[in-house]
Amino acid sequence: MWAAMTTPFDANGNLDLAALRRDTGYLIEDLRIDGIFCAGVMAEFWALSNDERRLIVETVVEAAAGRCGVLAHTGHHSAREAIELTRHAEAVGADFAVLINPYYPRADDAGLYAWFAEVSAAVDIGLWLFDTSYAGVGLSLELIDELADLENVCGIKVGHDHDRFLEIWHRVKGRLVASEPNESRWLENLLDHDVQVFMSSAAPYLYQTADSQPMREYTRAGLAGDREGAARISSSLEPLREISERFVTGPWRNQRRQPIAAIKQWSSLLGLSGGPVRPPLRELPADQRSELFAALAGAGLVPGEHAPAPAPARAAG
Repeated sequence: MWAAMTTPFDANGNLDLAALRRDTGYLIEDLRIDGIFCAGVMAEFWALSNDERRLIVETVVEAAAGRCGVLAHTGHHSAREAIELTRHAEAVGADFAVLINPYYPRADDAGLYAWFAEVSAAVDIGLWLFDTSYAGVGLSLELIDELADLENVCGIKVGHDHDRFLEIWHRVKGRLVASEPNESRWLENLLDHDVQVFMSSAAPYLYQTADSQPMREYTRAGLAGDREGAARISSSLEPLREISERFVTGPWRNQRRQPIAAIKQWSSLLGLSGGPVRPPLRELPADQRSELFAALAGAGLVPGEHAPAPAPARAAG
């Protein structure tokens, strides 16, 4: 079970490395996460400089200290920049790198293959593909089939609907590890489709705390062959899935709106740093912060007597 981290910024909008270290420790020590996906979509990679992206990977690898896997997002519309970021991730000790396809300009399969092949040939680390239409164009099934034959391409994260994931999985099974970052489908994928990894979303730290880890519990039950017990535990998450649909997954899917501000607000109530987002993203409005807190308190995830976290403030100047 891998979690996709957000990037903590301070009140001035600067990278907060101390908070990043604390968040990494919380994921490993309190939530017992098996792996961390850093500097990716949850981490607002588009708003980070290349130097900041390197610092994030260095900090997470150092803080993880071998206690969990680290997957570094190193995608860039420039193949040369992607190569530099990927080589850096490998040099500092990341276990894998994940590459979103070049997001501008729009390219056909031949152009995309050439881009991935150039990056792949220039690095030694294992590479994950990241198939999502949010990157301007999704990867076609035929292209994924070709890319799966590149020597160091070892996995794919599929950010599409469930049917599309299964279509890809059955095409690449045995050649690539594949993952659908949709928690509501994880148990089905594990039990019925022999999917090996949940990689990765915010669900492992939005739905779980140090004292309550239903995702881990139903995963263990499923692996042990206890379908009924796994389903029972999984069904207990329905209230949180409904809240996520309202504040996170729904806006992402239906409005193509990045819900990072909501994810940061939610996670800040559970022990992570949360904090502000960088433009062009906007902070969660005060009424939605209150609604989110009330929903989470009603679901029993956060103590109802605690006041909701204030909006992250950005210092003047």
